[in-house]
Amino acid sequence: MALYTLHIGNKNYSSWSLRAWLLLKELDITFDEVMHPFDPVKGNQAHFEQFSPSARVPCLVDKDLTIWDTLAIFEYVAETASVWPADKAARAFSRSVCAEIHSGWDAIRTLCPMNCSLTIKTESLPDELQHDVNRLSSVIEEGMRRFKGPFAAGSRFTGLDAFLAPMVVRAVGYQLSLSPLSRGYLDHSLRNPWLAEWIRAAREEPWREPHEDEEGLRRGPLVRDYRAVREL
Repeated sequence: MALYTLHIGNKNYSSWSLRAWLLLKELDITFDEVMHPFDPVKGNQAHFEQFSPSARVPCLVDKDLTIWDTLAIFEYVAETASVWPADKAARAFSRSVCAEIHSGWDAIRTLCPMNCSLTIKTESLPDELQHDVNRLSSVIEEGMRRFKGPFAAGSRFTGLDAFLAPMVVRAVGYQLSLSPLSRGYLDHSLRNPWLAEWIRAAREEPWREPHEDEEGLRRGPLVRDYRAVREL
């Protein structure tokens, strides 16, 4: 029997859902996945508030407890599972980066919305987006250098890698320029079988978020739409 129920949004677009889903998969925690497609016409408020107090995803249900917001889910799961590194310094670094992503990096989240299906040749970056890309590269480099990899905070997958996963998808999909060490981390992350499974499922979804696709395409010309392969 599944330990939890995890409510998520579209896999192609929902970066926060990916974080919680990937963490549970990597920790081998059983859960029932409940998909709630975004409605670009009517909106999500009325439907999502039926299971989530914030009317947002992801939302974790543990019997009579409901935990909403990704960071809260991570800390709740950490009470009974190894979400964070055992090393104190690595743990402090991981929590700091996750909190920074959670409260900031608005430019990369807004101007490069996660899209698992599109590859876009980014031609120019506004200053605020370049700042976030530089910061992404910097935190990956710091983690790899300090804690020796191959994961962002040491030798095993932790909550930091789950938090970075949507940024990996963005960096690859928008062909963002990162340092060689950071690119090595991206390559290693993409070999994660659970992340690969998420991306495959995302590309098979029938739902579209036109605004999200259009925002992404403002960064540059389309190189490939992986959904089109299935639809031809």
